[in-house]
Amino acid sequence: MNYTLLKDMINLMEKFEMGNKNYTTDISGFKHWIYDEMRLQENIIYEPDWEGKENGRSPESVINTLIVHMNRYAKTYSKSAIHNSEFSTQEEFIYLINLKAFGAMTKMKLIKKNIQDKPTGMQIINRLIAQGWIIQKDSETDKRSKIITISASGINALEKQMDKIRQATKIVTGNLDHAEKMELIRLLHKLDHFHKPIFLRNIENSELLDSVTRAYLSDKQVKDE
Repeated sequence: MNYTLLKDMINLMEKFEMGNKNYTTDISGFKHWIYDEMRLQENIIYEPDWEGKENGRSPESVINTLIVHMNRYAKTYSKSAIHNSEFSTQEEFIYLINLKAFGAMTKMKLIKKNIQDKPTGMQIINRLIAQGWIIQKDSETDKRSKIITISASGINALEKQMDKIRQATKIVTGNLDHAEKMELIRLLHKLDHFHKPIFLRNIENSELLDSVTRAYLSDKQVKDE
C-alpha cells in the first residue's frame, strides 16, 4: 500500500478543513477546492479588461453589475415566453416547475427554494391556487402547515408553455460553448453555496452586511475591497 500517497491525502484534507470558508464540507466542495488550488499554483489566471478598470473599478463591482444585467436579460426573455399565455409572471411557472420536479412540499419550502421572502412567495402561491394549478392540504406531521402539489391543470398549463420556456432558457446561455457552460455552472454553484445559508438565516437588513462581513469574509478580503 502506498502510505506516502495516503499521508499526502490526509495533509491535503487537513489544509482544506483548516482554510475552507467558501466551499461545502463534502466531497464536491473538496474537489472544487483542489481544482481552484491547482489553478492558483499553476498561475492560470486570465484577467480580462472591463469598463473603468484603468480608473480603479474593482472586479467585484463588475461581477455585481453583470449579474444584475443577466437577471434583467433573463426576465425579458421569460416575459416573451409567457406572452399571450395564462401565466402572469415568470415566478408562477418557476414555482410550478419546482413542484413538478421535486414533488409535494410545504409552502415555505417552495418559497425558500426560489430564494424569495415569505410575503412575495405567498402571493405567488395564492395566485396559483386561485388558478387551480396548485392543490393544498393539511400536513400530516404539522397541522399548522399546508402541503402543496401541482394539479393536473397546472401540469397542463406548464406543458403548453414548455417549448417557449426551453427556448428562452437556451437563448439566455447565448453563445457559450459546452465547456464554458460547465465552468459557469461550477462558479454559480460556488456562489450559491456561499449565499444560500446566509439567506436562510433571515438576518435583518440593518445587520446583514456587517454580520456577513464578520462571519464569512476574511480580514484580507475586506481590506482588498
